Formats: sequence, C-alpha cells, structure tokens
Amino acid sequence: MTRIEAGSEAHKDLFCRQFVATHQVFDPETLPWPELTDEELARLRTIPFWQEVYHTERRAGAIVDAFTPHVDDPVVREAVALQGLEESRHAKLIRVMIDRYGIDATEQPIEAFPEDLETAFIDFGFGECLDAFLGFGAFKNARQSHFLPEGLFEIFDVLMFEETRHIVFFINYMAWRERRRGLGPVRRALKSTRFYGRALGRLLAMVRRGQQPNDGRDFAVTQANVFLDHFSFGQFVEDCYRENARRMKEFDPDLMQPRLLPAMADLALRGMRLWDRRRPHLRAAAR
Repeated sequence: MTRIEAGSEAHKDLFCRQFVATHQVFDPETLPWPELTDEELARLRTIPFWQEVYHTERRAGAIVDAFTPHVDDPVVREAVALQGLEESRHAKLIRVMIDRYGIDATEQPIEAFPEDLETAFIDFGFGECLDAFLGFGAFKNARQSHFLPEGLFEIFDVLMFEETRHIVFFINYMAWRERRRGLGPVRRALKSTRFYGRALGRLLAMVRRGQQPNDGRDFAVTQANVFLDHFSFGQFVEDCYRENARRMKEFDPDLMQPRLLPAMADLALRGMRLWDRRRPHLRAAAR
C-alpha cells in the first residue's frame, strides 16, 4: 500500500523524478547486435509482426510528442516528453534490426490523431498496459524456448524494461490526473475499466484482422504463438501474472502499479485451478 497520497505534489514529484532518473542513454545503432546463422535469420524473418511493431512504436512516439505541449504542469511535461523520446527510440531500434537482418517490413503512414490528444494519450496508455502484461508472458516463453539467440533477447529486454517504466509512469499519471479532477477511487476504477475495455476491443478487432493479410497497423500480441511450443492458455496467464509481479518489484513501493489486469489474471488462475480439482468428480458424477 502506497504511503503517499495519490494526486499530491509529493506523489507527482516521486513518479516524475523516478521516471527521469531511470532513463537509460543508448543508441540503437551501437547496441551489441549478434551475428546470426542462416537458420536464426530464417526464424527471425518468419515472425509475422515486425512491420506492426515498427508502426506501433512510431505511432506511440508521435502520439506522446503531440500530447506533450498540452501538459500544463512543467514537471509532468518533462517526463512525458522523455517518454516520447523513448517511444521514438524504440521505433528506431526496430528499424535498425529490420535493416540489419534484412526483414521484410515497410513503413506505413501514421493515421491522423483525433483533436482530443489527451484522450488519445490515455487510450494509448491503457493499450500499452494491456499489451505489456500479455507481452511479459510471451517474452518469457519465447526466451525459454531459445527461438532466437540470447543476444537478441538481451536487447529486447531493454525495451521490456522501458515499457514497464512507461506503464508504471502512466498509472501514476492517471491517478494524479484524476485526483486533481476530484475523482475518488471508485470513479477512477470505473474509468480505468472503461478504457481497458476500449483497449480490449481494439485487441479483439486486431485478432479478427489477423485472419486477413497483415495491414501493419497494430502490434499483434496474439500472434506471439509463433514463439510458443505446446502452448497452454493457463500457463500463459500464469507467466503473464508472475512476470508482471517480478518486473514490478524493481520499482519504488510508494509508486502505484497496475492492479486490474493482475487481479483478473489471479482470479482466472484460481478459477482454472478450482475447475481442475473438481473436473474428475464432475466426470465421475456424470457416469
């Protein structure tokens, strides 16, 4: 339980200061990109969503950059501007990888943003929270499967850490923002649920589009099964839950953290365990 009141000046200073202090300086061009064998190159090139990842990261940087001038608080504005820089650097990192390893991915035009840039930023933030939570599990499974060389996973882990920083910053930003507007915990939770619902709707729409030729617009987390051997939904949910908890331990306990998705995953896991325990008895009763 956080000891700092959400929305207070102390809370704002903490989540902004820690976000800025944990920024990592690096140039994607000079990262230790590994040399790949022909087999490893073939595997990397068969992954279907690099174009989508590249587009999503470019769009993320553009959204955050467009929203930054509209943030009235200078401390928060500095942190949001830094997030925009990092999102754009993620896009550059993916572009460097695409060019270095000869991946077939073209640059797609970024669609126009709505006039309400703050809502666009919030939609993006909740989408990133959902994407990161699912990505934690997919990343763990892919790394354990040795689908790609460890050197690449070490580079991707830099992105995973920054994405985790982004969602922690965003959750605290939203708590600060909503508290300033007089919203209590219940109304904040309801609003978060609504935005998560919108993010889930976009994800489900992407799943449906996954049946069609790839249009390069969204990062298809659900396509991550290209990494997974003997995929188990229950194990995937547990990996997401445990990896989220592990990564969140790196942050100051006074910072707020995403709670809705971990709580839903925990509830789902409890339900699946209960079902597994009762299933033999149900089968016996049905005979």
